[in-house]
Amino acid sequence: MTGFFRDIAPVTYEGADSDNPLAFRHYDPDELVMGRRMEDHLRFAVAYWHSFAWEGGDPFGGPTFQRPWYPQDDMARARDKADAAFEMFDILGQPFFCWHDADIRPEGATFAESLRNLEEITDYFAQKMEGRKVRLLWGTANMFSHRRFMAGAATNPDPDVFAWAAATVKTCMDATQKLGGQNYVLWGGREGYETLLNTDLGRELDHMGRFLSMVVDYKHKIGFEGAILVEPKPQEPSKHQYDFDVATCIGFLRKYGLENEVRLNIEQGHAILAGHSFEHELALAAAEGMLGSIDMNRNDYQSGWDTDQFPNTVPEVALAYYHVLKSGGFTTGGTNFDARLRRQSLDAQDLIAAHVGAMDVCARGLKSAAAMIGDGGLEAALADRYAGWDNPQAQAMLTSDLDTIFDRVCSGEIDPQPRSGRQEMLENYVNQFV
Repeated sequence: MTGFFRDIAPVTYEGADSDNPLAFRHYDPDELVMGRRMEDHLRFAVAYWHSFAWEGGDPFGGPTFQRPWYPQDDMARARDKADAAFEMFDILGQPFFCWHDADIRPEGATFAESLRNLEEITDYFAQKMEGRKVRLLWGTANMFSHRRFMAGAATNPDPDVFAWAAATVKTCMDATQKLGGQNYVLWGGREGYETLLNTDLGRELDHMGRFLSMVVDYKHKIGFEGAILVEPKPQEPSKHQYDFDVATCIGFLRKYGLENEVRLNIEQGHAILAGHSFEHELALAAAEGMLGSIDMNRNDYQSGWDTDQFPNTVPEVALAYYHVLKSGGFTTGGTNFDARLRRQSLDAQDLIAAHVGAMDVCARGLKSAAAMIGDGGLEAALADRYAGWDNPQAQAMLTSDLDTIFDRVCSGEIDPQPRSGRQEMLENYVNQFV
């Protein structure tokens, strides 16, 4: 035991009037929302990399955090880090956690040594999970930090790197399976390019498609019952990443025949970097039946890069969960806090408080979204706006041809008159609930 979280009691729900900074004011796991427990709707997860592996550095300065398990270079410290992680899971009552392989085990001198480290810590995790509620939401492979991946993993011009990446994913899928993970995620951190001058874009996309097909094949081979998820991001670290946004990912999956096998893990910060809103990305994925899970965070709107801050804006979160609930809610997916402390927030208490606040924000957003759905105002407004399409003649037009439509317009039968979109009224409506 590290004692890192000593003297911090398990967090409990105390209600909106509580002045305890380490108590839930809005997140009551057992509260029923649309007939389902709040905990089962939200399915919160702690991100192992930001909470335990990140050392507080940024592009202009080195680590600011001092943790008992630093430096993260041997298995004894990996176990210490796991001890601290599971202490925090207990304190927060989180039902899930997520990891990359590089977060939980030290890098070995060889692939075989790294694999031994991964297998050892996987067994240690399994022991820690016995008798606890916490489960693995998803595992994934870090194929972007090590210099071998500087030109990509599946899209690397060196076939040896492709092979190394394939073997790495196999080991991480095996570990995820062993721990009962409910999803496996692939984020192509460097699956993109810096310049087209040295990039065969078509070849790289084909290799990426083949790589993902092998992942799906292996899922079925080992009987993994969870979902395979890919995570869109437009840039950073690569200048242009192939998994730019939800629309790009859907087009990619359809091109390679994977649209029925793979869903999307969508992050708020990545949506902003792509020039979209989080709700846009969620709504599009839901409309195409590909919404799998979410990474919940926020960006600093002045910085222009992925700052991975904890969510604190209820209206944004409410609209996100509105689309999650409208799509039927999570099945294997959940709400992973892909968020990190600010590098001046040094204490163990800061890490707990950040998650407590974020969980409360999400709880408020979920309840607001459920209230909007229950009221039905947005659905009624949509039905009214598109009511003209319920007309049989309008429906027939969709199976008609240009000449027939042309004749109808020329006959003077129709005379389109613009109607208000009532955006301001709808925005005011939403604000009644948040």
